[in-house]
Amino acid sequence: MSQPAGAQLQLKWECIQNGHDGDNFIAELTLTNRSAVPLSASGWGLYFNTARKIRPESVTGGVAVSHVNGDLSRFTPTADFGTLQPGESRVIRYTGIFWVIQETDALLGFYIVYNDGTPNARAEAIGDPHIVPFTRPEVLNRNGADKVAPVTPATRYAANEKLSVLPAAEVGKITPTPLSAQFGGGSYVIDAGTAIVYGSDLAGEAALLQSIIHDVSGVWLQRAASGSGITLKVGAVNTTDTLAPNEAYELDIGAAGIVITGASAHGVFNGIQSLRQLLPVDAFTNPLPTLAVPHGKVIDAPRFAYRGVHLDVGRNFSSKESVLRLLDCMALYKLNQFHFHLTDDEGWRVEIPSLPELTEIGSGRGFTITETDNLVPCFGSGAEVEGSHGTGFYTRAEFVEILKFATARHIEVVPEFDVPGHARSAIKAMNVRYDRLVQAGQQAEAEKYLLIDFDDKSKYESVQLWTDNVICIAREGAYNFIETVIHDVKDMYAEAGAPWTTMHTGGDEVPHGAWEGSPICQKFMKDNGLTSIVELQDHFLARYRDILKKYGLTFGGWEEIALKKETIEGVTHHGPNPKFVDANFRPYIWNNVWGWGQEDFAYQLANAGYKVVLCNVTNLYFDLAYEKDPAEPGYYWGGFINTRKAYEFVPLDIYTTATVNLFGHDLGDSLKDKARLTAEGTKNVIGIQGELWGENLRDAGRLEYLAMPRIVALAERAWAKDPGWTQIADKAARDAKMDADWNQFANRLGQRELPRLDGFLGGYGYRVPVPGAKLEGGKLHANIESPGFALRYTTDGSEPTARSAEYTGPVAVSGTVKIAAFTTTNRRGRVVSVS
Repeated sequence: MSQPAGAQLQLKWECIQNGHDGDNFIAELTLTNRSAVPLSASGWGLYFNTARKIRPESVTGGVAVSHVNGDLSRFTPTADFGTLQPGESRVIRYTGIFWVIQETDALLGFYIVYNDGTPNARAEAIGDPHIVPFTRPEVLNRNGADKVAPVTPATRYAANEKLSVLPAAEVGKITPTPLSAQFGGGSYVIDAGTAIVYGSDLAGEAALLQSIIHDVSGVWLQRAASGSGITLKVGAVNTTDTLAPNEAYELDIGAAGIVITGASAHGVFNGIQSLRQLLPVDAFTNPLPTLAVPHGKVIDAPRFAYRGVHLDVGRNFSSKESVLRLLDCMALYKLNQFHFHLTDDEGWRVEIPSLPELTEIGSGRGFTITETDNLVPCFGSGAEVEGSHGTGFYTRAEFVEILKFATARHIEVVPEFDVPGHARSAIKAMNVRYDRLVQAGQQAEAEKYLLIDFDDKSKYESVQLWTDNVICIAREGAYNFIETVIHDVKDMYAEAGAPWTTMHTGGDEVPHGAWEGSPICQKFMKDNGLTSIVELQDHFLARYRDILKKYGLTFGGWEEIALKKETIEGVTHHGPNPKFVDANFRPYIWNNVWGWGQEDFAYQLANAGYKVVLCNVTNLYFDLAYEKDPAEPGYYWGGFINTRKAYEFVPLDIYTTATVNLFGHDLGDSLKDKARLTAEGTKNVIGIQGELWGENLRDAGRLEYLAMPRIVALAERAWAKDPGWTQIADKAARDAKMDADWNQFANRLGQRELPRLDGFLGGYGYRVPVPGAKLEGGKLHANIESPGFALRYTTDGSEPTARSAEYTGPVAVSGTVKIAAFTTTNRRGRVVSVS
């Protein structure tokens, strides 16, 4: 029987209402048959991805919904579906849990499976639906208690009103802000006659400097044994207030030449990055054969030793090229730790030669009946395996290349292989290995790396809705697996000549109920005198610690690795686990969502003696949407994180500048009893890290959009000294100082940093700021959050282009005005309309 091709099925999705019957929403999916044949009454399933559970009893339109696993669900026809004739549409209405206020929340990645549930099942890709714009009041807020105002051109205008364009001479020349920088009259010119003077111990740094100069001038500087030019050397640098004295540097620029003195090669490298930022900004887009840099002296060192960026490639794959571009941006802003989230439930992304099934099975996503060739689609990755943003991995050679690239830029790569939860891709791959070896009669070898208990009857559901993503930590295969992965990865680091000091183990979000129904776990607990699942998990951590100790690695993990959970009178309490304070554990703490009651986890752990990295969701989760605008990509479960939020992060006092909770309600005195850092605890905060989770990183452009310019603000807070805001007791005075500092930084972005990125690496695709605008008295008033950008507008309903009128001040207009910001290379940001 002939059926419509997937491409001939048209889909439209719309949110109808939020705040329905409590925290629920109503949505509609319209299915239209654009083919010449009917869609049959049975035998098919319409599959899609959504992070929002659908209430089965609510579904209308002649279909039923079922949850497959993770974020994959499907609609199947019921007895009253009938057939969908050519040209006919069917509306599927349903109620979902929570709310949908962004386009990111829509049902995505549709495909239809014919002969669904049979060995002859076949899939036809459909893709994403047309998403009806969120315009009606009943869909703009999460529920009736949501006081976070949707962003409009007018609210953006109001938010930007305190900003002003500063004269170029008043805009900081180096980001992050140095400890000391003084510039005088005159400049030194770098040209084809300039030489580089350095010793053999700085050959790598000199090679990078040569490449930097060539990129913006076309000139290759040559080495000289001595003399003037650019001199690189290691020597004493007199700085204080730094947790990384080896990274300190001095940069001297005078008539006789440029001298960069670093406390180590890393310090020299940091000085080179500051010199790079002093090169003419225009040269990054239009290379200049002569480069004038101002005379001056910089003395500098970082505040924190750990200054990190986290990238998740497990949920969606990012190419090697995207990773190298991100590393280059990190180097430009002196960030030195790359937390590489290489595995998750939805994908295994690096080749492990000893266990080839990990990438043979775990690196691909698409339609599958058995998951013995690839994993199921997630995050809208669709039916097709090849070409999907859910498919991909780094070969061993590519991973070694990434390590070498990072090491040359003094960036340490911290790999994460997430266990015991978030491990579904590994579990499925090792199941395939097991089946192959059993069929070959090799039972013992088959069990060597098996990660599950086949008789496990545990009932659980992870945060991401998986029901089978936790490894069996009482099975010896789990520890064989972990050590084999570490062994193979260590070989890659050795080949790359890269330092490897920390293994990030994940350790987060193990769902309640895991292991409770596992005969293997229950027997192990009985045999070893363990009386609770908590003790079983501590046993796992201790064994993992011993493996890492053998390889000389620090035990990194999310905060759960260092917390103990106790239930007292039905209430669950978390606190520092004393068992691992002296076990070389490094917790990375993300959970400080205002209003959740766990805002002080990081400070508790630091005060207890753990060395901690702050990854606070409220300021540093860069996968979250920039603002509450339906067109902004990204989640918002931890809030909306614009560049100013990242800039205003105060690591050692997160409370003083906190104002409202997730729904915009005043925090009042809810934080008054939360732990503050002690003097010893302060010493245990080793740094901060921004997170780029991968659920919405559907292509390289999305990664760069979400990363920048927030990573620039992260670098400022990780390197520069404390801005002193939280020491200002008077709120009005404090806010005024924060506004003034933000104006300076916003001008740096608009006049220097983002224009440089326009040419950096051929153009880095940062988020172009969206204008604020209003009509008042027949005149257009407009502004921008990064002063220095060109704003262009139209009044005839057309989209602005690089040839449209430039906004330079209030101007008389009529009708509907469309306005957008343009970069120095005429890349346009999002268009807004006012009328």
